Amino acid sequence: MRSDWDVVVVGGGPGGLFFAIKAAEKGLKVLVLDKKQEIGSPVRCAEGLGIDAVRMLVDHGLPDTEKWKGHLVHGAYLYAPNGKSVYVPGEGYVVERTMMEKEMAKAATRRGAKVLARHDVFDVIKEDGKVAGVRARFLGEEREFYAPLVVAADGFESTIARLAGLNTFQPAYHVDSGFEYVMSGIEQDDDAIHLFFGTEVAPRGYIWIFPKDKDTANVGIGIDARDEKTAKFYLDRWMKEHDDEYGFSKASIIEVRGGGIPVGGFLKKMTMDGLIVIGDAAHQVHPLHGGGMALAMEAASIAAEVAAKAFEQNDFSDATLDEYNRRWWEVRGRELENTLKMRYAFERLSDDDFNYFAELLTDEDILAISRGDVDRIKAIALRALKERPQLALKFREFIGDAVKGLLG
Repeated sequence: MRSDWDVVVVGGGPGGLFFAIKAAEKGLKVLVLDKKQEIGSPVRCAEGLGIDAVRMLVDHGLPDTEKWKGHLVHGAYLYAPNGKSVYVPGEGYVVERTMMEKEMAKAATRRGAKVLARHDVFDVIKEDGKVAGVRARFLGEEREFYAPLVVAADGFESTIARLAGLNTFQPAYHVDSGFEYVMSGIEQDDDAIHLFFGTEVAPRGYIWIFPKDKDTANVGIGIDARDEKTAKFYLDRWMKEHDDEYGFSKASIIEVRGGGIPVGGFLKKMTMDGLIVIGDAAHQVHPLHGGGMALAMEAASIAAEVAAKAFEQNDFSDATLDEYNRRWWEVRGRELENTLKMRYAFERLSDDDFNYFAELLTDEDILAISRGDVDRIKAIALRALKERPQLALKFREFIGDAVKGLLG
C-alpha cells in the first residue's frame, strides 16, 4: 500500500506533533506515524513544562484547560546532601503528558495533518541515494509512505536517522537512566517541585518530586546509566530514608515508568538529503536536568520553517536543509554545550562541595547555570575558588587561564 505526502514524520511525541502543527499551518501535507498503540502513552518523563512552552501550545490550537496543562507550580527547591535548600521562583506546569500529546494530535489534524498510531516504521526508502519515504507495519500489513522530506522524531532509541545513513551514535557517557513512580497519597508541598542532589543520593543526577495535585506526584530519579546499581535501587533507598517526611510506604503506586535519557553528545549534523532529525533523536535534551519537551518543540518550529522554504524552492538537498543545523546551533545549541560543561563540573563535585554551593548560590545563579550563561558561571566559579582553590580543576572548562593565576 503506497501513500504520497509532502512530509512524513516518524514519531508522535512533542517534537513530531509540534512539527506537524507548524508545517500544516504552512500548507504542507503532513503525515505523522507513531509506533505506539496510543498517542501519548506510555509516559517516560517527569512531565515538567515551562509556562512559555505551555502558552505556545495554547497559541497553536490546544485548549486552555487543566485537562492537559495539569498542575501549576510556582518554583523549585534544590536540596544539598545536608538538607540545605535553595528556592528558585518560576512558574511552570506538571502537565498530563498523555492528554497533552492527544490534544497536539487533534490540533495537527484540525490544520490538515494526519496522525496514525500503531504504525511501526522499520525501513527508510531511498531513491538515487536520497531519502524518499519510509516503510511501516500496521497490524501485520506492510505499508509504504513516500515524501520528499522525512522528519525523524522517533525518540531516544531512534533508528530512522541511522537507517537513512546519518551518524547519531550516542556514547554511554552521555546517557542517564531514569526511573519513576506516580504515587498517590503522599504528603507533599504541591506549590513547587523538589530536587535532591548528592553523589550518594543520585550519581550525576538527582531525585525529583513533581506534584500533580495535593497528594499525587511523580517521584523519580535520573542517574549515570553506567552506574553498577540501578536507578530503582537509589530511588527506593532514598524513599525509605525519607518515609517519615512524605509517607511513601502508605502511598499507592499508580504507574511505573522508566527509560534512557540523552544528556549530551549533541549532533552537529542533523540533516541529509531528504531528512531532518529533531528532539531526543537528535539528542536535544538539557544536560543538567534532562528536560527535552520544550527543546524538541523549539527544534520542530525551526525545522517546519526550513521545510516550508525547501518546498518553495522544490529543493530537499542537504545544502538547503542545513539551515536547520545553523539556526539550531545559533539559537540553542551553543547554550546547551555550555550547560554540558557545567554538567562535567557537577560530576566532579563531592557531597561536601554540593553543601558548599547550597550556601553560595543564589536563585539567580542557578537560573544562569541552567541557561548556560558562561560569564555568570565563570564569575561563580572564581568566587568559589577564593575560598576553595581545590575546585579549580573541577571548573576548568570555564575558568581556563584564571586557574593558573589563582594557583600561582
